[in-house]
Amino acid sequence: MRTAYSVETVRAAERELMARLPEGALMQRAAAGLAAACADVLGRVYGSRVVLLAGSGDNGGDALYAGARLARRGAGVRAVLLAPGRAHAGGLAALRRAGGSVVSDAYADVDVDADAGGAVGLVEQADLVVDGIVGIGGKGGLRESAVPLAEAARRGRGAVVAVDLPSGVDADTGEVRGVAVRADVTVTFGAYKPGLLIDPAREHAGVVRFVDIGLEMASAGSPQVEALQHADVARLLPVPGAESDKYRRGVVGVAAGSARYPGAAVLAVGGALRGGAGAVRYAGPAGGAVLARYPETLVSDRGPARAGRVQAWVVGPGAGDDAATVEEVLAADVPVLIDADGLRLAEVGAVRGRGSRGVPTLMTPHAGEAAALLGVEREEVESGRLAAVRELAARYEAAVLLKGSTTVVAEAGGGGAVRVNPTGTPWLATAGSGDVLSGLGGSLLAAGLSAVDAGSVAAYLHGLAGRFAAEGAPVAAEDVAGRIPEAWRSVVGVGV
Repeated sequence: MRTAYSVETVRAAERELMARLPEGALMQRAAAGLAAACADVLGRVYGSRVVLLAGSGDNGGDALYAGARLARRGAGVRAVLLAPGRAHAGGLAALRRAGGSVVSDAYADVDVDADAGGAVGLVEQADLVVDGIVGIGGKGGLRESAVPLAEAARRGRGAVVAVDLPSGVDADTGEVRGVAVRADVTVTFGAYKPGLLIDPAREHAGVVRFVDIGLEMASAGSPQVEALQHADVARLLPVPGAESDKYRRGVVGVAAGSARYPGAAVLAVGGALRGGAGAVRYAGPAGGAVLARYPETLVSDRGPARAGRVQAWVVGPGAGDDAATVEEVLAADVPVLIDADGLRLAEVGAVRGRGSRGVPTLMTPHAGEAAALLGVEREEVESGRLAAVRELAARYEAAVLLKGSTTVVAEAGGGGAVRVNPTGTPWLATAGSGDVLSGLGGSLLAAGLSAVDAGSVAAYLHGLAGRFAAEGAPVAAEDVAGRIPEAWRSVVGVGV
């Protein structure tokens, strides 16, 4: 499992390690890893043009020391100092000894062609730009003086490598409140930071390369964010035993669809059938459409309470204004996944996972639905996903899966580490994709997974299935449902 820690926790771990190491040793470890990553990006170091954007903090020092290593290998290295009087003295001395040069003022003329535009021109013409402007404690976007350099790096010819995280993004939240560097590669040291895993900051990070510098994070504190990997998902997937039958494996009920939206029922059932439960019961007005596509479904038109025994319900996709069905499902004494129209129709009190319901509840809103539940603008949710999912989970006392470019899952109450889904593709932003995800998550609930695990595993498999179905081209929701078994097999290592 990939874990990400808050700035405070990372700094505590750094202090503890530095107390046991010779002075400067930790920075040298970071610089060595950074230089190696830069060399990999360049391919050929000798003769390349490297520009360091060095601020006053340790990230600037890391950049300067890494630049010295590249200069010793024959690169032409120039450092642009954004705070000349406060630049890292040891890093500056090392760079100069190695043959690198320094531009003390970001706007000063330098020894390049006059048309190059000084430091901005250097950045635009570089083969590699190293972003060491701001460290992990930076807040609120770049200062005005650094903006032209960040913009030059973005439009320049060379690759951009960020030190620890792109300057201008919030390490703890993933928020970007202003201009920030857009990196092709981010080299992070010792521990992942939440902002590297959560949009919009994640989009600025590019490919993240981890460098182990010896931090002992387990003793420093608890992670703020977790990202499951194949092995973690494989351990959570339900596996039938020799004595299992369809009922012992769990039965999931799907109360979805309407006369206007029968397709939502079909897609939710399609996801549920591939989610590990032994059987799927459908209760709703789209039974004919469901049976036509999935004849193995157990269909009832008498409402959820009379549909037969289930171990979990999925309610809401395509439900329209059928509040009575939503209320009937929420009255059941089994776990419930609430999606789409169900989120709008459910009473706040009835949704509460630890309150009036007393059994696990998983809510699966997209950003617009989350904004409506929180009473804020959609943009606020999209720019602050971590805060939004925690607030929803606390307010409704339910586990929450917030869908989007970064899908995040929080446990009921909003405490603990938030799960960040690492799989997926932008092609999943298509009508009906969320209905498939709901059915899949509900099936995992019925198979016995907790609300957080069901949401996390469903998002992971759904994202993989989306990748397999799309392969770089547009994809339909039914295609995603059809590739869930392939995603499942890839996770458990069967047939791959």
